[in-house]
Amino acid sequence: MKIWGKIVGGTAGFALGGPIAALLGVMAGHAVDEFVLDALSTETVPAERRDPKEHPGLRQIAFTIGVIALGAKMAKVDGEVTGAEHEAFRSFFQVPPGEERNVERFFDLAKRDAAGFEPYARQVAALFPDAPEILENVLEGLFDIARADGGSVTAEEAEYLAKVASIFGLSAERFERARAAALGDMECEPCVILGIDPLATDEQIREAWLRQVRANHPDRLMAQGLPEEAIAVANRKLALINDAYDRLRRQRGLVAA
Repeated sequence: MKIWGKIVGGTAGFALGGPIAALLGVMAGHAVDEFVLDALSTETVPAERRDPKEHPGLRQIAFTIGVIALGAKMAKVDGEVTGAEHEAFRSFFQVPPGEERNVERFFDLAKRDAAGFEPYARQVAALFPDAPEILENVLEGLFDIARADGGSVTAEEAEYLAKVASIFGLSAERFERARAAALGDMECEPCVILGIDPLATDEQIREAWLRQVRANHPDRLMAQGLPEEAIAVANRKLALINDAYDRLRRQRGLVAA
């Protein structure tokens, strides 16, 4: 979806408020204090258009900018941002063709400092009060960025990830599932991704797989009015879920579902 004209033009900031609006203001050449943007949004935008959850265009913009900011600050946590971290972000977020330069501009602004990520995390979390699977998928992408420049997660990166997960309101199970999907460095990784015990029965494995597929299926998420970027993130997770199920089936000699 072509939303970059609105984003770069800065017109959406007045309806969004918070750090996302401030970043939009800087990008548009209007470095207005976020509190001023909040006040203007209250006065100039109809009430029914102020909540991004209730307006698909605003929700998409808020999600896009929020995730770019979180990804950029994740990359900055351990010092210099590397090319591998840039590539991990692009792989995770699937930048639309032709929009790479615009995304890079926001990424470069946000990566100047790793501090101040919490307000972005809160704004992204507020977009999906009833879709924790999307927030889990965002966390998984942040894990990808964290491990990109060395294969492991530093103490500083682990602290960042834990704080984001806490702000997102994610359970320990969801945190471990995101970590397993990104790092794959734990016993029975497919079991963690599917949320099952390694001793689960064949039927329990299949039921868990079906639950995860339903939770992350694009049709369900589109019916909820989630932005296209969020659907793309969910598609990535759906592939990992199916791969985890296939690996368990092969290990156990099960026939195809």
